[in-house]
Amino acid sequence: MGNKPVVNPYLAVLVGVFAVSFSALFVRLTTAPALIIATYRLLFTFLALAPYALYSYRPEILALPGKQRALAAASGLCLALHFVTWFTSLRYTSVASSVVLVTTQPVFVVIGSWIFFKERISRLAMMGGALALCGSVIIGAADFQIGRDALIGDLLALSAAVLVSGYLLIGRRLRGGVSLPVYTFYTYGSSALVLILASLATSTPFAPYPPRDWIIFLALALVCTVVGHTIFNWVLRYVQASVVSVSVLGEPLGAILWASVFLREYPTLRQTVGAGFIFGGLFIFTRFSAGAGDKRAA
Repeated sequence: MGNKPVVNPYLAVLVGVFAVSFSALFVRLTTAPALIIATYRLLFTFLALAPYALYSYRPEILALPGKQRALAAASGLCLALHFVTWFTSLRYTSVASSVVLVTTQPVFVVIGSWIFFKERISRLAMMGGALALCGSVIIGAADFQIGRDALIGDLLALSAAVLVSGYLLIGRRLRGGVSLPVYTFYTYGSSALVLILASLATSTPFAPYPPRDWIIFLALALVCTVVGHTIFNWVLRYVQASVVSVSVLGEPLGAILWASVFLREYPTLRQTVGAGFIFGGLFIFTRFSAGAGDKRAA
């Protein structure tokens, strides 16, 4: 799957999971509308990465074929809609329920990889993915709520899972032939543009917001996106999209940890058991997916 990377892509995935695990906590700590949170997250991300991309990759940026630009823009659209739907879901349902449903994305990624890329995953890897998915369900099961608002939140979170799967699948298609700075320039740029236009169209105010919100906007951009999502985009050149997607199932573990530290919401026995399922499933999935990737690359 491309040239041998300097950094182990599976270790990089874990770093990315750690970074994105702060997302739900940050969103819950803000007072801004979901659309504005998503807008500033992507805008600040683009502004942080664009100067380097333009300085070092300007010829490649300008020479990128129209079809690849369109695919990158579609990826950005999926990412923008993912953030808006997911952030909105956190206003209607609990962090645990929202994060659990968002991390059902492996189901959609595996289906998409099979349909579009003809990628095959070994039975043991699929069993590991299913085990990790079961762990996510166990973690959130005690926190699922019954009611109109909770149902809306759950449906939005599930929609966010489908949208981020599209983002990962398109990224997997492009990253084989497009360098990371060029891909993120177009993807994050188009995503930020879509969100800015949506904010203007809906008359959502860009200001004022309290200082803490601005700090969180920057943290979402620099920690969760520049570090987290950009790492995922980098490893997509070397591993299957389904590997990245299933690994992100570790995000609920981080979300529970940060909720314990900052919100005094301590994990229950059910959540602890679910964590064990997730760690076991991730180990099995990445172990056998890595083996399959090595054989293909040989």
